[in-house]
Amino acid sequence: MEKGKLIEFRVNGERRLAVVDRPEGKKDWIVIDSGSHAHKLRPQRVEYEIQGGPYTTTDIGPFLREVQPYLEPSSLEVAWELLVEEGEAVSPEELANFLFSEQTPVLCYAAHSLLCDDKIYFKKKGDNYEPRSASQVEEIKHQLDVEQQRQQEKATFFGHLQQAIAKEAIDWTESDRTRLEQLEKFILQPEQTHRNAQDLLSEIGRPTTPEAAFQLLVELGWWSRHENLFLRRSSYPINFPKKVLDVAYSCLQNLPPDADSDRLDLTHLKVYTIDDESTEEIDDGLSVEFLDGDRVKLWVHIADPTRFLTPGDELDLEARRRSTTLYLPTGMISMFPTELATGPMSLRQGKICPSLSFGIILDEKGAAQDYSIHASLIKPTYRLTYHDVDEMLQLGITAESELAVLASAAKQRHQWRQSQGSITIKMPEAVIKVKSEDEIIIELVDNSISRQLVAEMMILAGEVAGRYCQEHNIPVPFRGQPQPELPSDEELLVLPAGPVRACALRRCMPRSEIGTLPNRHASLGLNTYTQVTSPIRRYTDLLTHFQLKAHLRGDPLPFPLDVMQQILYSVTLSAQEATLVERQTNRYWGLEFLRRNADQIWQGVVLRWLREDEKLGVLLLEELGLELPHRFERTVSLGDRLNVQVSRADPHRDEIRFREMLENEVQSTMI
Repeated sequence: MEKGKLIEFRVNGERRLAVVDRPEGKKDWIVIDSGSHAHKLRPQRVEYEIQGGPYTTTDIGPFLREVQPYLEPSSLEVAWELLVEEGEAVSPEELANFLFSEQTPVLCYAAHSLLCDDKIYFKKKGDNYEPRSASQVEEIKHQLDVEQQRQQEKATFFGHLQQAIAKEAIDWTESDRTRLEQLEKFILQPEQTHRNAQDLLSEIGRPTTPEAAFQLLVELGWWSRHENLFLRRSSYPINFPKKVLDVAYSCLQNLPPDADSDRLDLTHLKVYTIDDESTEEIDDGLSVEFLDGDRVKLWVHIADPTRFLTPGDELDLEARRRSTTLYLPTGMISMFPTELATGPMSLRQGKICPSLSFGIILDEKGAAQDYSIHASLIKPTYRLTYHDVDEMLQLGITAESELAVLASAAKQRHQWRQSQGSITIKMPEAVIKVKSEDEIIIELVDNSISRQLVAEMMILAGEVAGRYCQEHNIPVPFRGQPQPELPSDEELLVLPAGPVRACALRRCMPRSEIGTLPNRHASLGLNTYTQVTSPIRRYTDLLTHFQLKAHLRGDPLPFPLDVMQQILYSVTLSAQEATLVERQTNRYWGLEFLRRNADQIWQGVVLRWLREDEKLGVLLLEELGLELPHRFERTVSLGDRLNVQVSRADPHRDEIRFREMLENEVQSTMI
């Protein structure tokens, strides 16, 4: 280098012109840019040397202005099209001659600038530039187009964000949805890396936390402030795939052929369906048939969804994937498409319905003396609620004497099961319903005669189905429960009667088991049992229906033993996950109810200890049937009752804190 030369070098990646001023030591030079800033650099950092000169720093501005008109990228494309076939590298000077037919310092630097800034047509090779192949250029252009589109979509998204936050209606694009789903994943899987979601939050000035992402989705109206994160984190599908809905629609339009063409006609029987008023999937009905000699036959009719299915078809596989209907405070998510589940699959009043019917005669003690199982047709006569049945039994309505017979048989069955070692545990059971986000209702399930009646008849059908499958070596999902080691009578008598004692018994009960071999069910007092009464909402019940009906027809079983075992393994895992979602969701809304009623005083019972030495136990709010942890502020014993008020409740964090109320505080509150 020599004094007065105009050279190009880079500062933080930016191209810059400067005039060489003087040497600095043995290897460095001082150069001055157009802003009169001095830079020390070595000759190796010089990227281009402009011919002519000598130059001064005042020449840099005019020189660049002269270059500017020649910096047209399209001219570079023309040069590439002509040079690509030869494939030979060119220098900036050669390109200047090619483009402008001259090699002046201005034109040579313009050619250098075009080549230097180009990312498409030429690549640097030594001091020269080699034209890229046509395929390479096409690919680079495609990548640039994709990036441009991405930037445009990003700008559109940020615009939509502002509109949505301002409560304007937004028609989210597919690209928008992808970005919103990235935020969803950040919230649902915070333990994983979510760089895109965090960058997005950072760009709009929000904290890069899952909590901030959740708040943003709520502000956008994309999620509710009570979004069910437990359900979203689970593998349970919220919506049905289109192909499943198409099959359901086709089934509704044209019923498939019935494999049981010789169904037993029981449409002459009076059939009662008994459920909660809100129940939509009606899967069981009861009848009484009066026989000679004052004998009666009890009929338990179960909805027959297999009438509309074939093992392994789209509906069956979707039900298997779901494993169960989800019953959440906010509503039901059905195992089958709702139009089918609450339509032709259900036992609808006044409609001729396919059914799997169990005809059972009890002996004088309540044991199942004789039974038969049939694919049948029934015509439900009455759709009753539990309250209706309790009222009719209480009034002794003679026109419906069958209900009294059923109630008597249920009582007899309960006594017989007790004689067989059944274990009954009565604990308050809460049903939480969210009518809207502004209305939460918590009701206790009453242990009424009607509920006991239905429960005993369902257990009876399960016992009979289990016996039939055991006698004929049919692999079905048998239910069992190991015999528990219960506290002695002396130990139980020490505990206060009621919830505390029942809770102690409950904690001793082993988990129920499911397998393909019959197994005693300790708490039911039965040696063999399979659930068969809810095939619309429990897949294991549906499996039993498939197997039973095939055997009754004399057809090969659709699920051999090894296949049944494989299906049960996956279905059991799915059902456990669904149960956990139900439990977590109920707890969330229970805490939200308490949060909204923080001024209310509740009476609680000290139910059991978690860590007695730390005074940490479980408090049962009897009025609500909610069991919640509490660290007691004073010395208490199991069964003690105390008044509490919510001091802190955060459903999203699963936190609840109570303040124990003194008697005078309670009195003053009442006044």
